[in-house]
Amino acid sequence: MGTIFIRQLENRYVASLKSCFRIAQLKKIHAHVVKLSLSQSNFLATKMLDSCDNMGYVGYATLLFQQLLHPNNFSYNAIIRTYTHNRHHSLAITIFIQMLAHSTKSSFPDKFTFPFVVKSCAGILCHRLGMQIHAVVFKFGCNSHNITENALIDMYTKCGNLTNACHVFDEMTHRDVVSWNSLIFGYAKLGQMKSARKLFDEMPFRTIVSWTTMITGNARTGCYGDALDIFREMQMVGIEPDEISIIAVLPACAQLGALEVGKWIHMYADKNGFLQKTGICNALVEMYAKCGCIDEARSLFDQLVEKDVISWSTMIGGLANHGKGYAAIQLFQEMQKAQVTPNEITFLGVLLACSHAGLWDEGLKYFDVMRVDYHIEPEIEHYGCVVDLLGRSGRLGQALDTILKMPIKPDSRIWNSLLSSCRIHRNLEIAVIAMQQLLELEPEESGNYVLLANIYAELGKWEGVSNIRKLIRNKRIKKTPGCSSIEVNNVVQEFVSADNSKPFSQEVFEILEGLALHQTRTSDLMEHVEDDADNSSPLVKFGNVGNAKSENV
Repeated sequence: MGTIFIRQLENRYVASLKSCFRIAQLKKIHAHVVKLSLSQSNFLATKMLDSCDNMGYVGYATLLFQQLLHPNNFSYNAIIRTYTHNRHHSLAITIFIQMLAHSTKSSFPDKFTFPFVVKSCAGILCHRLGMQIHAVVFKFGCNSHNITENALIDMYTKCGNLTNACHVFDEMTHRDVVSWNSLIFGYAKLGQMKSARKLFDEMPFRTIVSWTTMITGNARTGCYGDALDIFREMQMVGIEPDEISIIAVLPACAQLGALEVGKWIHMYADKNGFLQKTGICNALVEMYAKCGCIDEARSLFDQLVEKDVISWSTMIGGLANHGKGYAAIQLFQEMQKAQVTPNEITFLGVLLACSHAGLWDEGLKYFDVMRVDYHIEPEIEHYGCVVDLLGRSGRLGQALDTILKMPIKPDSRIWNSLLSSCRIHRNLEIAVIAMQQLLELEPEESGNYVLLANIYAELGKWEGVSNIRKLIRNKRIKKTPGCSSIEVNNVVQEFVSADNSKPFSQEVFEILEGLALHQTRTSDLMEHVEDDADNSSPLVKFGNVGNAKSENV
């Protein structure tokens, strides 16, 4: 066949491949290609590999590539691209090594090869291999290719090497918004939000991705106020929130109790059709639950058309945290009827619900169900719930035995839970054991000393109380100041004990003094009423009612 005729045939099949959306169609086209002896055409093979990539048929793509006796760089790039897009990163790197080993003038790696190879290194978080690929990039003169440089920054940041990421960034001759976003993501991932903010402020142009990265980074590092501030700043510059930025900021609203902002986001999501997304609804359910609006959370949950395991787990956990243990257990049973497989988060909420509702035996049963029926290996949080269940029920010996037999090293929260249970049930012996462990894990935590001192006091062992106080003084332990926050006019104000830095601190203290004075006067008035009742005054019947209530209480 002549060259012109062959090219015409190839173009005809390329046109057919553009409308190919099923594997059956692709196989039919491939059969014709083989019949016409065009199976060694790198041009057609590349187009068919691209079709496999779009449809996700990695196995068939492998067969197509293996039939080529002399693949060129277009074919190599197509199969590497297919593997990378479909997350077969190890195969992509293997083909790249093969490409280097059998490279000819027509199969050298080029600027279209390296971005996907580097992305596969990032996909398997192989930092050492990524550095070797970086050296090969220099060898083939692709180090000034913008897309390859961005891929290198992304790879280094995902592997936690910000030094190399910054080095690539600093040497770039042209930085686009992807370059800036990748480096900001690296800082945010490692929790270095000050550096991320500095880079963010220096950006010549920002996209919704830039803002969302900053919001997510601050929320993950516990800087919830900063996350909300950046969300507001984003709106002020005219960028409307999208689905991802809403999901990023809602956890900050939940943690700060910023209910008004959360309600505004709910209305905004409803207006823009985002409530059809299960992810946003899940985040809103969590926000309402953590802001104390459990009825609103339940109402939104009930409206969900598609409930995934996150939806069920969030609602069960919310009910458990609000002390609605029986409702949480009932919801878990509904989840089982709906044939949604629970995960470790689901069972954490179930165990918490049993603990709060006093369903101690049921909690231990669900702990066994988690391990035996669903093959979920308990994590330290699950063991913490079991210790709390046993402690609340007074089985302190069994709780201690559970801690000592845990396959995971117990943390301070578990020992603190046991110590708290010891105070409820006045068990000094086990309390001392728990305290010995806490002295090693968190020797500066004042609350542990106070708990043990209270146990001594309730048992009338005043010498023990005195010894604890001496220990606190000798160690110069300071109590962690209390902290609270309140949302006023869509702004979250944070208050820390003994903090006078607020511009309106004096006014707040004056109001508090007024409330304290009012409480004192009320108490004095009640004392007069009780005195009159004892003296058989006309108010005696009210005094008797009050006394009767006191006795009942």
